[in-house]
Amino acid sequence: MNPDSCRRDVQRYQKEIAQLQQEKAREVVKAASETKKASTAADAARRSTSMSTAQSKNREAQRYEANAVRHQQKVAELERRIAHKQGDLNDAHRRLGDAEKQLEKRRTEEQQRATRENQRALTTIRSQLNQHTQLHYIALSTLEKLQQPPERIAVLFLAANPLDETKLRLDEEARSISEMIRKAEYRDAVRLESRWAVRPLDVLQAINECCPRIVHFSGHGSDQDEIILQDNSGNSKPVSKQAIVQTLAAASDEIQLVFFNSCYSRGQAEAVVAHIPAAIGMNTAIGDDAARVFAAQFYSAIGFGHSIARAFQQARAAMMMEGIPEENTPELFVAPGLDGDELMLVKAMPS
Repeated sequence: MNPDSCRRDVQRYQKEIAQLQQEKAREVVKAASETKKASTAADAARRSTSMSTAQSKNREAQRYEANAVRHQQKVAELERRIAHKQGDLNDAHRRLGDAEKQLEKRRTEEQQRATRENQRALTTIRSQLNQHTQLHYIALSTLEKLQQPPERIAVLFLAANPLDETKLRLDEEARSISEMIRKAEYRDAVRLESRWAVRPLDVLQAINECCPRIVHFSGHGSDQDEIILQDNSGNSKPVSKQAIVQTLAAASDEIQLVFFNSCYSRGQAEAVVAHIPAAIGMNTAIGDDAARVFAAQFYSAIGFGHSIARAFQQARAAMMMEGIPEENTPELFVAPGLDGDELMLVKAMPS
């Protein structure tokens, strides 16, 4: 939510309420005036000694009274509209408060992140200064290290192709990803780790071994929000959305992205961003070629230092270029308060 947009809503409702209140005040004055006229006419009728005059004045009183009733009805309608607009104004105030809190939270997180980075940098500098005597050279060396791209990130490719399911060309997908990473500008910053015939208990073991920034699930999914892994016999082993989300929530804090390259995985991706900055899932079934082309181009873009959002858009474009009409199947989810265009897994080196 944009705070500026919320403020404009608040101002608009305040203006509308003020206009309605002015209109109500005018109707109140009119109702009072008509009531006074009716009272005056009724008094004149009572005082009149002429029957015809008394009847005329009574008719005037009735007419004025009817006018007063119409104005009072308008007042009641305006009060109803004011109450409705007041409810809209209260909602707008609430949305504004939420938007300002979200903005402040984002700023606070950025400040905290900057503070942590500065503290780490200062700790590194102090450590270097304690070990060496030439302070000038050590400071320069530390600054040079801080300016370098981050250490290599690991992409953990988890594949399951159960014997009792339709065979998928997961090896082709892995080969395409590896090839596109190898061709990328910052290929040395990306390490692809793969695990095959994955069973449920293999997931945390592989994450603990590899400390990945990206966890990539490749294989089958079900329309019951399940990922299909393998059991001890090599057959299907469905894993529920709740189980996979809990597993990833308990995994390494280094994970920045979970890529569900499996059918019907939108629910898992949407749920996991409660614990992981970003996730990609499929909102329906996806074909082998589409999954392969999409994944390969995505990791190519990551290897060129693009953001997660830019890599996602490039991957969708690649499917369109190949004539694969499934570009709307993948969906990108980002945790609240984060921007996919700002989520960088590999930072480009300055030219």
